[in-house]
Amino acid sequence: MKGDERRGVGAANTTYEAGEVTRNDPAEGRSCRDVEPFEGMIMGTPSSSTVSTKLERIAGLAKQMQGKALTSLAHHIDLEWMREAYRRTRKDGAPGVDGMTALEYEQRLEENLQELLNRAKSGEQYRAPPVRRVYIPKGSGDKLRPIGIPTLEDKVLQRAVVMAMEAVYEQDFYPCSFGFRAGKGAHDALHALREEMMEMHGGWVLEADIEKFFDSVDHAKLRSIVEQRVRDGVVLRLIGKWLNAGVMEEGNVYYPDAGTPQGGVISPLLANIYLHEVLDSWWYREVKPRLKGQASLVRYADDFVMLFETEDDARRVQDVLTKRFEKYGLRLHPEKTRLVRFQRPPKGGVPPEETDGSFDLLGFTLYWARSLKGNWVVKLRTSQSRFSRTLHTIRAWLRTHLHDPIRDQHRALERRLRGHDAYYGVTGNYPALARLRHEVERAWQRRLGRRSSAGYVTWSRMRQLLRVFPLPPPRVLHTL
Repeated sequence: MKGDERRGVGAANTTYEAGEVTRNDPAEGRSCRDVEPFEGMIMGTPSSSTVSTKLERIAGLAKQMQGKALTSLAHHIDLEWMREAYRRTRKDGAPGVDGMTALEYEQRLEENLQELLNRAKSGEQYRAPPVRRVYIPKGSGDKLRPIGIPTLEDKVLQRAVVMAMEAVYEQDFYPCSFGFRAGKGAHDALHALREEMMEMHGGWVLEADIEKFFDSVDHAKLRSIVEQRVRDGVVLRLIGKWLNAGVMEEGNVYYPDAGTPQGGVISPLLANIYLHEVLDSWWYREVKPRLKGQASLVRYADDFVMLFETEDDARRVQDVLTKRFEKYGLRLHPEKTRLVRFQRPPKGGVPPEETDGSFDLLGFTLYWARSLKGNWVVKLRTSQSRFSRTLHTIRAWLRTHLHDPIRDQHRALERRLRGHDAYYGVTGNYPALARLRHEVERAWQRRLGRRSSAGYVTWSRMRQLLRVFPLPPPRVLHTL
């Protein structure tokens, strides 16, 4: 199947709450952004031909100057470029510390964009405002997760810089990197990993988790890494301002000394640049050439796994991985980072649950199972934690909307289930999709029984209601 038919959305970090069009990502219960190709084309209306030509010129120059720094990017950013950046910026997000909405900003759009451009290029006239911090329920809702909300102008200016920098770094990023890149997504990462495991007949999987990655990025090291490829004074100065912008919470402003910009449009790109140096380049330049057997790396933002043909290679890399990350101020979670034996069972062998492990990535559990033809294949199912989280969220919604009209409840449940299938509807995962429908029907039945003193709603009555308001059937939308 073609790559664009497999493409989906994947797990995001809270700092990715930034100003552009988002698609809900069931894998993490968070939002993640679509990333536009460096040629200047995005979903929907294409960008202007002038901006597109400039992006192609930047990309071509970056490709010619591999390993060298580009010193002049900001001169490409003009008023037309800012218009395109504004077009790509999400307009319906909550306002930042200045309270400015898109509707208000558009009343003097041309003047505002020109003034913003002038301030950005003049140096000290532009001051990055602090990011407004709010909290939203995390996972099952028992904990809160902080997210940052930049001002609308900050989102637009960051988008303008990202457009130029993406054109450069897309020439450098390795094929193992799938997060927040043009034409790549979580399903592509899962497909690539599954193909590697099938070709290798399994092996040993190093499942890693970077602890608080987006809060731990070392500012000085990040600047040094960026300067290896981009030495434009305007761009570097703006990045520095965003890194030091500060966070406003309950009227107080404080300044973190590490981490990517809270909620910044530029955060995903800076995170990819950092891990490109810390992990991807190190893997291809220093690690892989020294291994005895086959090996593969798949990374989506800060989520990654390594697959090894031999146990010896896996343990050698595991021993040095922690030191590599500590060198850059990062820490691997000691409990969530583990080595898993994931070898294909022999023909006629016992079920894999008794001999080999499974592991999770991007909301799925990967495991060995038999195909319809009786061959061992790698399959995917919704991970238990994500399944429980989705069900908990739906139950909580039903509880808070107990007395809504049944028609409205039905429409909301339809949207949630279809959204779930849009990500989790992959080949082999139909049983988990069907199980979720059954659990949602039971949850709906129990909540309807609490609407009045009549009490319990029998399954007979529930089946009658489902004939009038049926939940959408499970849909497998992605072939991996």
